[in-house]
Amino acid sequence: MKQFCRVAALVGLWGAMPLAQSTEQMAKLENDFRVIPDITYLTASSVDAKLDLYVRRGNTTPQPTLIFIHGGGWTGGNKAQRALAIQPYLVMGLNVVNVEYRLAKVAPAPASVEDSRCALKWVYSHAKEFGIDTQRLVVAGDSAGGHLAMMTGFLPASAGMERQCSRNEYLGSEPVPPEMKVAAVVNWYGISDVGDLLDGPNTRSYAVTWLGNMTNRAEVAKAVSPMTYVRAGLPPVLSIHGDADPTVPYQQSVALHKALSGVGVSNELMTIPGGKHGLDCCNLEQRTTVYQTIQMFLRKHGVLSTPGNSVQR
Repeated sequence: MKQFCRVAALVGLWGAMPLAQSTEQMAKLENDFRVIPDITYLTASSVDAKLDLYVRRGNTTPQPTLIFIHGGGWTGGNKAQRALAIQPYLVMGLNVVNVEYRLAKVAPAPASVEDSRCALKWVYSHAKEFGIDTQRLVVAGDSAGGHLAMMTGFLPASAGMERQCSRNEYLGSEPVPPEMKVAAVVNWYGISDVGDLLDGPNTRSYAVTWLGNMTNRAEVAKAVSPMTYVRAGLPPVLSIHGDADPTVPYQQSVALHKALSGVGVSNELMTIPGGKHGLDCCNLEQRTTVYQTIQMFLRKHGVLSTPGNSVQR
């Protein structure tokens, strides 16, 4: 079943290519990458938070790597459901770390933010073991995963969101710097202002559920909002958002783009005309263009260094 899904995803991505070329690409992925599933990177709230690694076989130098975080409004979803979404990044030549985290039914905010930061810490501390280049780390995600990708890339160490994964049993052999930095963030229609979704015209039930009945929920919402941490020196950000999104207001990405530009952070907002949410954000042509844009964005910022070769060696 996994093999069928892998093939189906690639057929969709390369549908316009000659059959021989697309078949060669599919065979290349199978040959070039190995999968290490269900690694526990943290245990919290009596739950093992797991990730899957897709890493290049036989690499002799550290490889650019993308950490992918699934969506689901912090209340649902899992890494298996987004297995197809990571395929284009493998085609680009990136290792991929596909991350799962605690959902609201297990632990409310800020648990999923803490888990995402702990996943980053795990990657840093195991970088040498799995051939990961920590200078070329990207964090990406869709919807709530886009929010978590931004939080993972934006948070300073002073926020203290990774305290629970400081125990030795979660850490590998590599030292982790005080400030964990990433080279870029790819945000698919993520939430940038959580407080905006708790009251008023933009109220969303998934956000209300994630914050629950906290007496200080406005304070917590601010602490888990990417907009709170906008400042000079953040990694480059590419946001993709449909202007007819009924789930995450498009205006949030517009405001984020303006705020990042205002402090000199390199960022782009790719608007999908008429695009909605999730799979409805884009048709096949638009989605293909998005991935082409992502590839150019990562090349521009030094993550992908070999233009003209879709799979890096």
